[in-house]
Amino acid sequence: MTNKDYDPLIAAVPTEVPLSNAPLVRVISQVRFPIIVSIEKREFIGSFQEAIRDMYPVLRIEQTHGVIMGVQTIEPTQSNTIWRFGDVEGKWRASLASGFVALETTAYTSRSDFLERLRILLEAVNTHVGPKLADRLGVRYIDRVTGDQVHEIEKLVRKEILGILATPVVAYVQHALSESLFKIPDSNARMLARWGRLSEDVTPDPGAIEPISDPSWILDIDMFCAEPKPFDPGKLIDDTRTYAERIYAFFRWAVTDAFLRQYGGKI
Repeated sequence: MTNKDYDPLIAAVPTEVPLSNAPLVRVISQVRFPIIVSIEKREFIGSFQEAIRDMYPVLRIEQTHGVIMGVQTIEPTQSNTIWRFGDVEGKWRASLASGFVALETTAYTSRSDFLERLRILLEAVNTHVGPKLADRLGVRYIDRVTGDQVHEIEKLVRKEILGILATPVVAYVQHALSESLFKIPDSNARMLARWGRLSEDVTPDPGAIEPISDPSWILDIDMFCAEPKPFDPGKLIDDTRTYAERIYAFFRWAVTDAFLRQYGGKI
């Protein structure tokens, strides 16, 4: 969006420009709900697994551990189980734990496809797990520029996003990450946006952004609302769609037409 007066937080969402070689490395949506202890039990989640097994036939069990740090002691906490349901190719993963359900992919093709998959997942949770409230809803899009384009980033993103990379010291920069938290007008939602250059083998979030052996530039946009609401799959999908559209508006504001053309957009 080259219009200097365009406000990505309130303006109309631009028409999508499909990118045949998009640098979108991960998309995640998560719904948190009050703890349901029975989710830890194999026999409890069997019907849920059957409801989604055609799409996500590979089940892995992950145990998480934490600690409580006292003045002179460190006490381990009880382990928590996360059920990870994946496709055979390892490109899609649905996760269920005692306090959340999530869907993530490294093979995003379209907003409509992602929302349809999320709808199926949330309906299965509603039917077979039955949370009454959704405590938090979030969706996150992570783009990562690699290769020669890292060194031409000034052509690919607007100057307001470049920050220190638009100054003479750019030749010495190895790591430069900016973060902004926005309140979305007329909404209880927030948007957390992070962007900047990462040096090799560095990540700000090991769970979502894998370290790689070369420098890269990321644009990581997370929109969320932590206001409790009924666990209604239809309404949650509507809100997720709204968040995804607003994230896209911010993405289009942040990047240039050269970015779109670089990654296969026809404009």
